[in-house]
This record gives sequence, structure tokens and C-alpha cells, in this order.
Amino acid sequence: MKLSFVIPIFNEEKSLKELHKEIIENIPDTSYEIIFIDDGSTDNSYAVIKEIAQQDTHIKPIRFRTNFGKASALQAGFDKAQGDIIFTMDADLQDDPQEIPRFIEKIEEGNDLVSGWKKKRKDPITKRWPSKIFNLITSMVFHLRLHDYNCGYKAYRKEAAKSLNVYGELYRYIPAIVWSKGFSVTEIVVTHHKRKFGRSKYGTSRFIRGFLDLLTVTMITKYRRSPLYLFGASGLIISLIGFIISVWLAVQKIFLGMSLSNRPLLFLGILLIVVGVQLISLGLLGEMIVYSSRQKNKKNEDLEGVDRD
Repeated sequence: MKLSFVIPIFNEEKSLKELHKEIIENIPDTSYEIIFIDDGSTDNSYAVIKEIAQQDTHIKPIRFRTNFGKASALQAGFDKAQGDIIFTMDADLQDDPQEIPRFIEKIEEGNDLVSGWKKKRKDPITKRWPSKIFNLITSMVFHLRLHDYNCGYKAYRKEAAKSLNVYGELYRYIPAIVWSKGFSVTEIVVTHHKRKFGRSKYGTSRFIRGFLDLLTVTMITKYRRSPLYLFGASGLIISLIGFIISVWLAVQKIFLGMSLSNRPLLFLGILLIVVGVQLISLGLLGEMIVYSSRQKNKKNEDLEGVDRD
């Protein structure tokens, strides 16, 4: 069994040597690799990584020319990782490497993704309470109950990690994405330490981006294969409301002689019908795109099976 550690870094020069030392001390007797991804750090993080790599040949450094974000760093690490079990953890020493054997044990029990749960979180209340709300909403949307979706400390079976294609802020929803692909997901309580060096790199804008990405993940996990179920159902409901309003106004005009020229409700009814039809049309276009994509993929698979001799 080989272990891979994927560790994104952004201005964490002071913590890297200690992190490397603690990981080595807690790895079982097996082969390993540690992939440090320098996400455009402006300090000496990459120089420290190179120094560590000279002493440990298992270190595999990756350097981005600018800051592309945590998702891009994770994806680069997943693409490069060769381990049977792939760990992700933060470089700020808040994740405890002593938990590594517990993660491996859970993977060996048959789980494909084991996510950490920072039950006693050493962060200010301004981060803890928004995180609780985020986890509650995400659990309700995806019907996958986890206490800490956004914990960076995770262990993946290789197949689960290699199935991912994360970008933007989608790393926050990795458990939901993996689960939607049919992999098993569980979580364990992990020790969470206070940050020793520097400060958090995430601002309040992450909440807005996180909400928008929630919509993205909902679309690609629940409705990617059948977009009409989303747009068509919404369109039908909206059109039905508009139709009921229009019929009611027509009854008032025909049987009660009421004027409709000064009724804003008339324009609302027409607007709802138009919007509903547009949503249904959008869903049908989505279905056509999905169908065309499937046909193209099937054709390519058939061609690959043809004997060209």
C-alpha cells in the first residue's frame, strides 16, 4: 500500500518543516509521497519545500506562478498522486497527523472517502457559526448528513480521488460530489489545533462564492443527466400560476365586465406564462445536449471496439 499526501500551500513557510516532520512520524511502515502544491506564495514557502525535498526524496513539489485557489491546487495534487490512499490536509498545522492511522483504518473498513470532523474547532465564532449553517444547508440539499463538509483533512481511496474534477470553490462540496458518483462517505472526529503561524487566508467573500457553488454542485450532481426535471418542473409550476391568473382575469372580463387595462395582475400572468415556457424550453435544450453527448460517447466507444485490421 502506498500513501499520498496532497497539501496546498499559500504563504505557510514557517509551518512546513514541522508539518513534514509530524507526517513522517505518523506514517505506518509503508511507501509514501508528499505532494506540496505552492499556490503562488509570496513568501519563501517554495524555497522551504525545495530544502525539504533535498532531504526527503519522497517530496514532490508543484509550483503555481500565481494564486489559482485551493481547488486548482487540490486537483493538481490528485492528478499527480499515485497512492492507494490519498490524504488532503492543510499546511497550517491545525490538522493533526496523529490521526493518519485512524483514517487508514476507516478506509480499510470499506469506505471510499473519510472526512474529518473538527468537533472542537479552534477558530473564532465568526467562522464557527457560518460553518454550522453551511453544513446544515448542504446536508439538507444533498441528503448526506455530515457535520463538517469543509474540513480539509480527508482520506480518499484512489478511485474516488481520481474521479474528481474540482474548480472554483467546489472543494467545499467534495463529499457530496463523491457520494453522487456512488462512492461511500463517512466522517471521523479529528483533533483541531489553533493556528501557530500567520492568519487565515479566507475572507467573507467565500460565503457568497460558496452559495453560488452550492447551486453549481446541485446542478451537476442531481440534474446533470436530466436537466428537464429541474427546468421543466419549475417552468410548469410558474406557467400554471400564470395560466390560473389569466383565466381568472378573463372570467372577470367576460362575465363581470371588469376592465383589465389598469390591472397589473394581467401583466404578471402573461409574464409568468412566458417565463415558464422559457424554462421548459431551456430544459428541453439541456436534454438535447445531454442526449447528443451520450450518443457521441457511445459512438466513440463503438469505434474503439472496431477491428481496424
